[in-house]
Amino acid sequence: METHRLSLPPLDEPGEVATFYSHKGGAGRTMALANLAVMLARRDNATVPTLVIDWDLEAPGLHHYFRPVGDGPGVLELFEACRDQLLRRTRLAAGHDDAALAQAVLDAAGWEQYVTRADNGRPLYMMRAGRQDASYAERLARLDWEALFDACPALFRVFADNLARRFRHVLVDSGSERSGTAGICTTLLPTRLVLVFAPNRQHLEGIEALVQRATTWRRSHEEEQRQMLIYPLPSRIAMDDAAHRALWRRGDPERGIAGYQPLFERAFAEAYGMSRMSLESYFDEVQLQQARSLACGEPLPVYADEEDDRFSVTRTFQAFLGWFLGGYRPWQSRDEIPLLAAVAQGRAAMERGGGRGVSLPLARDLARLGELYRREGRLEPAGACLEESLSLHVLILGDDHVDTLASKAALADLLFEQGKYGEAQFLQEAVLEVREKLFGAGAPVTLEAASALAATLAQLNQIPDALALQDAVIDAHQRQLGHEHLATVESLAVRADILCHGEQLAGAVELLEQVLALRSRLLGPEHADTVRTRKVLAHTRTRSKHPETPAGRDIHAHDGGQERGTGWGTETAHERARDGNGAAAEQPHAAYPASRGRRRSPDELAVDGDVSPSRLR
Repeated sequence: METHRLSLPPLDEPGEVATFYSHKGGAGRTMALANLAVMLARRDNATVPTLVIDWDLEAPGLHHYFRPVGDGPGVLELFEACRDQLLRRTRLAAGHDDAALAQAVLDAAGWEQYVTRADNGRPLYMMRAGRQDASYAERLARLDWEALFDACPALFRVFADNLARRFRHVLVDSGSERSGTAGICTTLLPTRLVLVFAPNRQHLEGIEALVQRATTWRRSHEEEQRQMLIYPLPSRIAMDDAAHRALWRRGDPERGIAGYQPLFERAFAEAYGMSRMSLESYFDEVQLQQARSLACGEPLPVYADEEDDRFSVTRTFQAFLGWFLGGYRPWQSRDEIPLLAAVAQGRAAMERGGGRGVSLPLARDLARLGELYRREGRLEPAGACLEESLSLHVLILGDDHVDTLASKAALADLLFEQGKYGEAQFLQEAVLEVREKLFGAGAPVTLEAASALAATLAQLNQIPDALALQDAVIDAHQRQLGHEHLATVESLAVRADILCHGEQLAGAVELLEQVLALRSRLLGPEHADTVRTRKVLAHTRTRSKHPETPAGRDIHAHDGGQERGTGWGTETAHERARDGNGAAAEQPHAAYPASRGRRRSPDELAVDGDVSPSRLR
């Protein structure tokens, strides 16, 4: 293919430089990079300038995916030219700014001339590894990359900045750690690092150390204080063997298999200073399957795949781009990403002067995002979203609108979970008062508010008031729905919670036995609510027989790391709210429905999996 001199105008804002790295060969790293490059270049009607760089200098192969790309100079020749320029400028460089020196060297070397067009139908460009002539290996051996860095430490960073000013996406194919340039590609160049691996010990070896090394370098060097996002890309996944997939994803300590998901969760938590994180949602979507089309020499799957085919490799790449394109972290769930995008669009529209038609959808999306964060145990961002949502509802609809009341109730729910019972009480009393006026004392939403307030009063040790309020809820449910409706059972469960908190254990045991019998009959003996009630009953019986048994930690609240006792066991709310796979299992409050977006009519039967979760644990 004829070489064209680069003539792209500068971008309005810098693009991203992403290095693709694998600890061992055979993971499909180069193939993954080539597919993603094509997909990126054809976005927005093929208007996204994309550059691929073959920096696997000891085993270059990226050019094979873009035939015919003629032989020509590339990375090796460019940095040979930079070396020569630095040698000429050594005497003048002592008083020069390092970044200015790097820019002068790159300008003199003319880095743009080493970029060629790789696809005439799309803005896809390539920088080859170098001219593959008889002298290539010898020239590569003579180039001392460490000496080049020592002579001008800013050279590679400034080179990356130059690329990012011209290309929206720069994808660098890096050699393995044994190559002399791996550190440049994984530490100095990128704003994003894609770790491609097959699920086996050889490929996973050294991953944690690499993550720590790359992120530590950025934190410890003042001139390198740039963001580094790391994306794991599991490849060669056997889609016809579920047991093997689960084994290498989750791990098996008895067989000495760590599992790549816990490995990355641990590595990311340490590297980014987080106490805990989950990559569950990310790895549910991002697993690049083994396919015949991925074999060396085959056409890129992206050219032939139907993206809507759920078995296609292209669909997996699209899922990966859902995180990669927007700069989202792998520990952000697939449910969070579209909500974040919607919130960002809403806020931008508000800044442009949007009115009610913009603010109300924004308030709705903020509420949904806040509830998602709450389910995931991320209470601080949940609170920020719910408070902003409430402010918008009050501003546009007023204090007494039904949607404003729902927003207040959602925030009160979160405050309760955070142990901020006084603040929760203030909001719950306001919600209850207005709902009684609007709907009447016996309306489902009013009873919901009353039950929530009763549970909060119990936490504030106002046990008589809490019982009186909850008894009124139970009486209303029994009259309207009957003694065996699930809503009635839930209200009994909340009363048992209050009794237990007030150390009225004999009454709590009697009521829990009734709740257990009803849940066993209505939901089945193995339903999560039934199993939970059975455990709580056993624990409460033990406490009633041995009053000296210390009360367990409060499932609802944290107070400086020490949770207040209510006798409900030793798990935290967040731990108890998640199932064995890390997915949200239930909400911690009986007084609120699992989803505020949908209210049940009084005579509607709750179905399994959509029952108001109990405060009982």
